Amino acid sequence: MNIQLISLLGCLVVGLSSVSAQKVKWCATSQNEWNKCQHLATKSPELECHLKYSVFECMRSIRTGDADAMTVDGEHMYLAGLLPYRFRPIIAEHTKKKCCYAVAVVKKDTDFTINDLKGKTSCHSCYRRPGGWNIPIGRLVAQNKIPWDGLDDMPLEKAVSQFFSSSCIPGISRARYPNLCQACQGDCSCSHNEKYYSDEGALQCFKSGHGQVAFVCQDAIPPSERQNYQLLCMDGSRKSVEEYKDCYLAKEPRRAVVSRMDADSQQIYKVLKQIPDSELFSSAAFGDKDLMFSDSASELLELPKSTDSFIFLRKDYYEAMRALREGNTPAPSLHRRIEWCTVSHAEHRKCDSLMIPGLDCIRASSVEDCIKKIMRGEADAIAVDSGHVYIAGKCGLVPVMVEQYNQESCDNGGSSQWHIRQARTVGGTHVFMIRRSETYVVAVVHKGSGVTWNSLKGRKSCHTGLNTDAGWNVPLSVICGNRADCNLYNFFSKGCAPGADPQSNMSLAEKTGEVAFIKHTTVVEYMDGSGPDWARDLKSDDFELICPESPNESVKHTDYDKCHLAKVPAHAVITREDARADVVNFLNKAQADSDRLFKSEGKRNLLFSDSTKCLQEITESVEDFLTKNHVDMIERTYATGQGAPDLVKACNLTFCVWT
Repeated sequence: MNIQLISLLGCLVVGLSSVSAQKVKWCATSQNEWNKCQHLATKSPELECHLKYSVFECMRSIRTGDADAMTVDGEHMYLAGLLPYRFRPIIAEHTKKKCCYAVAVVKKDTDFTINDLKGKTSCHSCYRRPGGWNIPIGRLVAQNKIPWDGLDDMPLEKAVSQFFSSSCIPGISRARYPNLCQACQGDCSCSHNEKYYSDEGALQCFKSGHGQVAFVCQDAIPPSERQNYQLLCMDGSRKSVEEYKDCYLAKEPRRAVVSRMDADSQQIYKVLKQIPDSELFSSAAFGDKDLMFSDSASELLELPKSTDSFIFLRKDYYEAMRALREGNTPAPSLHRRIEWCTVSHAEHRKCDSLMIPGLDCIRASSVEDCIKKIMRGEADAIAVDSGHVYIAGKCGLVPVMVEQYNQESCDNGGSSQWHIRQARTVGGTHVFMIRRSETYVVAVVHKGSGVTWNSLKGRKSCHTGLNTDAGWNVPLSVICGNRADCNLYNFFSKGCAPGADPQSNMSLAEKTGEVAFIKHTTVVEYMDGSGPDWARDLKSDDFELICPESPNESVKHTDYDKCHLAKVPAHAVITREDARADVVNFLNKAQADSDRLFKSEGKRNLLFSDSTKCLQEITESVEDFLTKNHVDMIERTYATGQGAPDLVKACNLTFCVWT
């Protein structure tokens, strides 16, 4: 059989397999839900219904591949994201209803704070519901306000009964915890047999004087009564009810479809979208409510691939759920260890070789993976370029130290501040000048290649990485401007941009590039014998710069101040706000041995740029550090290029009306 025939048969096999559409095996947790699923399968023939009798049976079934997907609430999504399941949310419900901010309501004429709740009386909507139990109790435990060391200590309900003097928590066991039903007016069930059941009931319990605090959603408080109440904030302050966006315990997450990490989420979404919304979000005909999906949902939204349970649930809710399972978080040590995130074997090896006291080295698959690990508290810090500083900022992280490449700035200002005040005397007056730490983005070509800025289209390109400023955002902005039909994928014939889709033309070029978009320091760092082994024979004089200012010619590689695409902020260390002080203190001590910290062997720029002279603390916000013009440039490239990075989309999800 010749090669052409084999190829033809292979093509036919692919064609046949695409005709036979993949079934989506939905897991139903009740007979009523299975009945509805069977009905919906008549609208979407690729939907297949499997019946189990609990959420956990369905989770086990999805894990083994016997089923593919199910819809869960926030509590079960938290559990589904843990081992042994490691599921991810793939499709979310969207509703036009207001989102629920879980709040702690008190009367205006009282003077206690959230730190003074021990011994008070409380009203709750329902046991194990988000606004009435999971969020408030979880947050109070997570913040060590309700003492509880986990199940080995005692049941959580017992700890709560010892914390509040009396309560109405419908749904809890009155026989085992009588004081948690003491304020109720009925059978203490999550039903209308209990007068104080639901948000409205909890508020009535509170207004009737049976509780000094009520845990409800913010929209349960009637606008006409809001002037009589205040909210307890987690930081110990109190605010008006109208300021709930700045004073809440956590946001209640929407329900979402979960599946395995390797699931074909696009196929699952396609199969569900074949069903009319009027039938997808209606359960009355099948004898129950919220079957498969919430009856209040208005549409389904496919989630970015970077979305995991932590990102979807948000930090406050996730920590509340963790506290409900594990108990109080240990108080941070005065000498806590710093977990540095590395993205390659070479980086990890250098990190380990530093042997700095208090340093642990964590491995991740990419910068975006490091950002997610830092968000979850699985790592503490990493140094990234300004493009990734922007992405990290959209996910709640902050820049805390910046690389300084000018030794004079380090000598004059030490390592304490990024904005270095350099003094000089003018007419007897001490004048301070500010020097920013920046780099130039340049376009490098081979000397004598004939490649100019005007002849770039269709060439082969090399980029430092997808979504980096030097390698991607700046050249995209300069080349494409505001043209929506232009992007680097169709401007260049092929290229190499680490992080790009492996199926795209930006994962092809290797050792064949005709132009490279890099920092101006890279030419010196990698050439004339100062680079790694593969660059040993490269001479800096063999390369030139091209730029829009000289569209038909090239200039010396040393003329970057005259021929560049943009100035961008230097690389910066990112972390969580709660780890800021620890990371800064650690790095200030570690950089005393700067020769080891800022030098790399075998490869260049491991952990930090090799051109770094010192690290300086940043006290600005992400926006101030990057500057408004730079942020505008990044966002403009997202609008005219391939859209915002997947992680930015995941960190900015909205599924209801946050009003």
